[in-house]
Amino acid sequence: MTVEADTRPDTADDTRRRSRVVLILLALFIVINAADKAVLGLTAGPIKDDLDLTATEFGTIASSFYLLFSLSAVSVGFLGDRIRPRPLLAVLALVWAAAQLPILLPATGFAALVATRVVLGAGEGPGYPLANYTAFTWFPEKRRALPSAVVVAGAAGGTVLAAPLVVLVSSTLGWRAAFALLGAVGVVWALVWLRFGGGGPYTARLGPAQDEPSRVPREQPSVPLWRVVTTGTWLGATFSAFAVMWTLALGFAWLPLFLAEQAGFSDTEVSGIVGLPALAMAVLVLTAGTVAHRLLRRGVTARVAQGLVGASLPLLAGVCLLLTTRVGPAALLLPLLVLAFSAGNGQTPLTNAAIADICPPGRRSAALGLSYALAALSSLLAPYVTGRIIDAAPTEAVGYGRAFDLTAGLLITGAVLSAFLIRPDRDALALLPEPPVASPAFGTDAEPSAKE
Repeated sequence: MTVEADTRPDTADDTRRRSRVVLILLALFIVINAADKAVLGLTAGPIKDDLDLTATEFGTIASSFYLLFSLSAVSVGFLGDRIRPRPLLAVLALVWAAAQLPILLPATGFAALVATRVVLGAGEGPGYPLANYTAFTWFPEKRRALPSAVVVAGAAGGTVLAAPLVVLVSSTLGWRAAFALLGAVGVVWALVWLRFGGGGPYTARLGPAQDEPSRVPREQPSVPLWRVVTTGTWLGATFSAFAVMWTLALGFAWLPLFLAEQAGFSDTEVSGIVGLPALAMAVLVLTAGTVAHRLLRRGVTARVAQGLVGASLPLLAGVCLLLTTRVGPAALLLPLLVLAFSAGNGQTPLTNAAIADICPPGRRSAALGLSYALAALSSLLAPYVTGRIIDAAPTEAVGYGRAFDLTAGLLITGAVLSAFLIRPDRDALALLPEPPVASPAFGTDAEPSAKE
């Protein structure tokens, strides 16, 4: 069921203006989210040297971030249909800050890093799906791909902004200060969000509130969640997201070390290079969202606009990743790395919009949260598995090659499955509630027949 917004002249302009403000704040929310993830990889060298860590131990720290990530994403995702976005997102940002600030203490070692990353992951797990869900409350169906792309682009902005800043702070004040700085930023965002943020007029199930412009009636979900998560669209989107998030986790944890230890770049060069995939990701995400939006407006099927167009991006990423350890010159290596660690995420806003479009509004937050949670299990595995592969290989170069090949295989498989399975138009029709059953005495279940 589509919930129509209140488009009366006295409210439409105010709603549009506030939707832009909220969308910017949500993008900044994901900027901080991405920076919190990236800081560990960006300070990997000093951390390994200071704490004398093996590759497996460092991979354990990186993976611990995702230990409660999925569970938290599912649990809080269900709350997204019941608790308003303003307090919910503010609490998440404050949890991030509480996890980052203690690392400033000199006594923080391997165990403390693991513990704080677990807490940080628990706070960040629901962040991305709830940011998307909140953005969707400000836009009607068929107009959600581009807002989702803006939110996803925030992840790119987090890496671009964090890389030079973290390296600068780490080199001048020490690697611990970089974590504390991000904690302080989280507190500031929470205060600004409490003042200007909130849900929009397309909020499902929640009634109007004095502080949020929601004028739609309460709506109860009519489709069981299990029917949503067994559609081809949800399954294809979730598996492809699993591969994409494996790649992102690999990039956050290991790409800076690969560039420094295998490609021979300096710390200053690495801080600039790691931002290139993020910039490319922002361009690809926004481009993919815009292309899908225009195709849908021209009447192209969602299978083409969201399924096939989206599937081409992780396919490109997988092929590039296969080639990265098979070329020598940096002139070839860098473009391949940029595409390998950016192109797959261009599919994300399209799969998010596809899942949102097939769901009744009351199931949307749970469906997005569950998909994200299952996909995020790959993030728990990727850093640790990569560390084990590198430690077990005869040389680090061979280990990186094997880890990259594994990731490329996942990306290509995810692309193929999503191309075949993502069919939002078909699945949306299949999830429509069945019409009332007519009886001899009544025309419908609710109204007497004309004969009576």
